[in-house]
Amino acid sequence: MIQIRLLILATAVALPSAVGQEASSASAAYKVEENVAYRAGDNLTPYMRERCRLDVYYPADAKNFSTVVWFHGGGLTAGKRSVPKLLQEKGVAIVAVNYRLSPKVKVTDCIDDAAAAVAWTFRNIAEYGGSAERIFVSGHSAGGYLTSMIGLDKRWLRAHDVNADNIAGLIPFSGHTITHFTVRKERGIDGKQPIIDDMAPLFHVRKDCPPLLLITGDRELELLGRYEENAYMWRMMQVVGHPDTQLMELDGYNHGQMDDPAYPLLLRFVKKVNSTRK
Repeated sequence: MIQIRLLILATAVALPSAVGQEASSASAAYKVEENVAYRAGDNLTPYMRERCRLDVYYPADAKNFSTVVWFHGGGLTAGKRSVPKLLQEKGVAIVAVNYRLSPKVKVTDCIDDAAAAVAWTFRNIAEYGGSAERIFVSGHSAGGYLTSMIGLDKRWLRAHDVNADNIAGLIPFSGHTITHFTVRKERGIDGKQPIIDDMAPLFHVRKDCPPLLLITGDRELELLGRYEENAYMWRMMQVVGHPDTQLMELDGYNHGQMDDPAYPLLLRFVKKVNSTRK
């Protein structure tokens, strides 16, 4: 349970490349399966068929490797999936997810898509060689909000027959912990009016959730209040007795820049969590 302010002098930190049980970036070949539908059924709309897709990037010859489900940013109104370059060839699989976007759908649909993609990963990652016990969830900005919502509020994954506590770890990058500004916009509430209700990760603080690494940019350069609301999340997790919440602030990096120096911290966190789960 630590809070750390980091002065990052380079965008990469030297870390061991292998964070899965047997994966090694030095020797493993990597494959990508693209445009996989993570929803099925006759009731899918054309927009669901278009957006509810993911790519699986994985070490082809490894077994029991860790997987990071990655949600893109864009305010829940824009963006598309991609496999972050700084997470490639690091011994982990990346499941890069598209989800439906506001205003075509409500934010509740965005969250449900995120939960459906994580549930798909739990059901299918073993077919690629990965371990369902080593599934981590992460994302930047709006993707960080989705990460926290489905990891803390158990109803979203429960709807897809998955226990959120089976996630190995949550790593939101600069995500809202209060109610997302797009939710507030749906309700006609000004973006500078903070709200904490059941659409806020903070509303669902609990001591039995998966390990949590909160990473933000510099408090003076971040989006309005983004560091401070994550700091409040960190504090409330201490209050409820959560055993493994960390907060890291990246000095000198704004909201759009903080993801590159954050990726090595994600990999270090994955390795640490894996070492405690053996």
